[in-house]
Amino acid sequence: MKKIVIALFIVMLLTACAPATAQDDQAPETGAVLLVTVGDNQQSFSLEDLQALPSAEASFKDVAYKGVTMSTLLEAAGVSPDGIKAIKAVASDGFTVNYDTTQILKENVIVAYSLADGSPLTADDGNFRMVLPDEEGKLNLRMLAELQIVQ
Repeated sequence: MKKIVIALFIVMLLTACAPATAQDDQAPETGAVLLVTVGDNQQSFSLEDLQALPSAEASFKDVAYKGVTMSTLLEAAGVSPDGIKAIKAVASDGFTVNYDTTQILKENVIVAYSLADGSPLTADDGNFRMVLPDEEGKLNLRMLAELQIVQ
């Protein structure tokens, strides 16, 4: 009888923990920020900051994303696209991608903060991700944490 009670207790405990684990797969980190760095100046954009800007949609590998265009984000950061030589995107895991302006300043390139239907990005995508519809996979950086502007 004691073994049955212990087994039932363990099953109930595991069942109670299961929904929280499943939600962690979809839940974006609250308070996450995207850093935009130009030289010694650094500006932070929260999810709410990005959502307040005009939105755009773009697709990559049959997934539609919602976010802000790179030109909109640069304008919000006070950066003129004319003086930009390159942009380096840095992921939270340390992976980086260097873009030249012909790749990154297209109007269909966005910094995504959600799926097009308003659902949060997946845990694999992170809080923010680059979406370059016309470019190969490695240029569509996931887990975007910082954009470093090179002038």
